[in-house]
Amino acid sequence: MAAERLARILALLAADDRPSGRRLCEVAAEATAMSGAGIALLTAGGAQASLGATDSVSSLIEDLQYTLGEGPCIDAQRLGTVIAEPNLAATSRWTAFSERALAGGAKAVFGFPIRLGAVALGALDLYRDQPGPLTDDQHADALVMADVAARFILSAQADAPPGDLDIDIATDTHLWGVVHQAAGMVSVQLDIPVADALVRIRAHAFGADRRITEIARDIVERRLSLDDDS
Repeated sequence: MAAERLARILALLAADDRPSGRRLCEVAAEATAMSGAGIALLTAGGAQASLGATDSVSSLIEDLQYTLGEGPCIDAQRLGTVIAEPNLAATSRWTAFSERALAGGAKAVFGFPIRLGAVALGALDLYRDQPGPLTDDQHADALVMADVAARFILSAQADAPPGDLDIDIATDTHLWGVVHQAAGMVSVQLDIPVADALVRIRAHAFGADRRITEIARDIVERRLSLDDDS
């Protein structure tokens, strides 16, 4: 049965000569019959980049997890297990994330760790615009999809320098590169470590109730400056 699931998913991916991160997400949503999907690249230090997202809600879910440091992908990666919240309105697991994800249109969310052996690479998140649990078939398909995503990431990273994203991933998919660029600028402006600058940007996004990518873009395009009192 697992082989049949894998063959079906690979057949969907084969429609493109060179599948992208976004295409992986589209296939994940299609194979599991969910409203949308996203893939986050994660390390022990937290979210690093978004490999792709199917729609505006999935993109919002990715941004929220990056900004707030909580959500299904964060927990799936940290705990190494599937995280299922079939009714987001009824959970107290993620106070800040749940409120904003619900307002954005997600009613149920699910996180599947993307791993290859002991190596944790990230997580696949699925959402539904109506509450309800995954069926056994949906759960099984999502597990196979997470494995396919792991192999895609490792293959794409084969020629990349240690610690860097492969250039094809960086240019072919939606990443939070603008956030890292903004953190570098704030680091120089305030003479603080980049990690501290990133914390300030996240805090500003949270306080302003805006997406972190919007704040970062304003900083990079010099419409916003974070001073010592920000």
